[in-house]
Amino acid sequence: MFDRDQFIADCQGALADERPSRAIRDLVAKAVAAPDPLIAALGPLKAGGIDTLHRAADLTILNVFWAPHMVLMPHNHAMWAVIGVYAGREDNILWRRRPDAPDGEIEAAGAKSLGEGEAVAFGPEVIHSVINPLARVTGALHVYGGDFFATERSEWDPETLSERPYDMAKVLRVLSSPAASSHLAGGRGGQPG
Repeated sequence: MFDRDQFIADCQGALADERPSRAIRDLVAKAVAAPDPLIAALGPLKAGGIDTLHRAADLTILNVFWAPHMVLMPHNHAMWAVIGVYAGREDNILWRRRPDAPDGEIEAAGAKSLGEGEAVAFGPEVIHSVINPLARVTGALHVYGGDFFATERSEWDPETLSERPYDMAKVLRVLSSPAASSHLAGGRGGQPG
C-alpha cells in the first residue's frame, strides 16, 4: 500500500543520505513498481497537469500527467531530479551545451525512455526534453532536490536551440490545458518544433 505522507517523510529522510538522489530513486522505483496502490492513494490519472504533493526549499514532489503526444521543449532543472513512471511512457531526449556556441546552444547527446515501473535519477547538469509518445496519459512521480517552482533555470528554443529563461507560468498553463499541449514545444504556430 502506498502511503503519501510516509513517502514524503521517507524522501525528506533520504536528503541526509550521502547521495540523496540515489536513495530517492530507490524510493520512487518501489512506489512506481506497484501502480495500482499508488493510483488509489493519489487519485486517477488526469488529462494533463501537475499535482504538488510536497514543496519546500530542499525538496519538491510532483505527480505529473503528460497528455497524449505532449512535447516539452528542452529545459534544465538546476538541481537533481528523480523521475518514475507508473502509467504510460516518458521519452527523454538528453542534450548538452555546445562548447563553441555563443548563445548557450545545445546539441542532442542521447535518450532515455521510461516505461511503467521504471525510475531514473538525473544530475543537476542534465538538459532534457520530454515526449509522451502514447495516445494515452502518462503518469509519473517527479522528485526534485530543491524548490522546483522557485529555482531559476533555462529552456531552449526547439527551433534555434538557443537558451532563454524558463517560463514556468507558460508551462503550468499549458500543462493544465492538454488540448493546447502542442504549444509546449515552443515552435511557430503552436506546432511542435
